[in-house]
Amino acid sequence: MKTALSSFVYLNYPLDEAIRRTAQAGYEGIDIWGGRPHAYRRDLSRDELASLRRLLEREQLAVASFIPAQFRYPTCLCSNNETIRADSVAYIQDSIETAAALGAPIVSVCPGHSLYGQAVADAWARLAQSLASICEFALRHNIRIAVEPADRYETDLLATTGDAMRMISELRLVNLGVVLDNGHAHVVGESAVQAVHMLGDRLFHVHLDDNNGKRDQHLIPGDGSFDFQPFMHALRAVGYEGFISAELSWDYTIDPDPAAQLTRNRMGQLLG
Repeated sequence: MKTALSSFVYLNYPLDEAIRRTAQAGYEGIDIWGGRPHAYRRDLSRDELASLRRLLEREQLAVASFIPAQFRYPTCLCSNNETIRADSVAYIQDSIETAAALGAPIVSVCPGHSLYGQAVADAWARLAQSLASICEFALRHNIRIAVEPADRYETDLLATTGDAMRMISELRLVNLGVVLDNGHAHVVGESAVQAVHMLGDRLFHVHLDDNNGKRDQHLIPGDGSFDFQPFMHALRAVGYEGFISAELSWDYTIDPDPAAQLTRNRMGQLLG
């Protein structure tokens, strides 16, 4: 397993500086945040994307995944407003093109939340339709799509690994899998260890963070109450060889370097 860091923690820095600082902190990869000022939709020209890719190569930093700005805003893949749903799909497709230009193998997708008065079954069906369109588009770029189960504040559709596997089984798309966030599992009361074993080869990516078991705080690993050792053992047991990417909260963005370094040190201890 290899370590990566979400560029979101460097929200107050341009993406090129976030790349340099991530490499300096000792990470092997980076999850590129698809929001401003980093890599939102069509903000970056082809020349700028090519320059960033050369910088990644010079810094010997792999792109572990690409994370479009989502979670209720500005997208809703399950919306019963067809204009919003279609634009949300188009937004993820635009993000896939950016991810491909940067060399990302995976794009993560948040399931969204049903709106007031919308039946959950209707939201589920619209999400399935959106994912089918997104995965078909991603295949053209040789990119895998990883849905991210989350807590009730972020989704009422894919809250657990079981929910995600039900969607995967329903759609039967070869490039649809899961990014497993141990912090989300901790909040919803799901065993992250069991989730690892349930996912099998549909475990595309791992997000690492900590919390108090009540809210999704995205703390530095070790600063909350999650037990990381059994989780890491489970990842080794199933032969997971991908990246484990630290995803830290907004709170660290004012002074990100110490948080990035401490997180890398603790991840190194977990990896042994």
